[in-house]
Amino acid sequence: MLKCGDAPLPLTLTSLTTLTAPALPGKDDFEDVFAHLESVEDPRLVVVGGDAAFAAALTRMMRTERLGIELAYVPERRTPAAEAYGLRFGSKAATVALQGVARPVPLIRDDAGIALVGRALVEGEVGELVGEAYVDDTRLFSGVAPGVRIEPTVDMPGLRAAIDRPRWFGGYRWVTGRAVQLGSPGAVLTRDGVANPRAVKRSTFYRHEQKWKLVR
Repeated sequence: MLKCGDAPLPLTLTSLTTLTAPALPGKDDFEDVFAHLESVEDPRLVVVGGDAAFAAALTRMMRTERLGIELAYVPERRTPAAEAYGLRFGSKAATVALQGVARPVPLIRDDAGIALVGRALVEGEVGELVGEAYVDDTRLFSGVAPGVRIEPTVDMPGLRAAIDRPRWFGGYRWVTGRAVQLGSPGAVLTRDGVANPRAVKRSTFYRHEQKWKLVR
């Protein structure tokens, strides 16, 4: 188990081997985790923390070709990732982490090699977002938009995207697909609550060729 930041540890999980990491784990934080998992049969990694920690774990598993490891998530409260995959939170999530069954689900990543587990937001640097975006062959917008939100889905084709308009303004009109491509003179990208350090002119989120094993 990897406990990230100051996330509370449910009593159900206290019997597991526990390693700690910052709220946003880095590459080095997973070395001991993977060393331990490689010594057990049917490895399962339980991440206790927020969506950023969950995404960091999946990213390291993807980059190190360890997608055969089962991955369970125990957030303190409901998060975009919990909503996207229909997961529990708190003590109920801890029970599922121990007793749940791992099933393969699509893995959504971007062109920077970072996995997405909950939500990505693309916004304008100042004011509205200028540019265009496509979901597969469907144009999401061209010109100006309030922003774009991108979420993974538990079923194929793997992701969905929508103009980030307020819910009271007719709600989100989702378009599903395998990939989202966006071009802009300058856009602010936030993945699972973590802002990209620099504005981007292009960004693509797409379904990885391999699935990952989510405990549900």
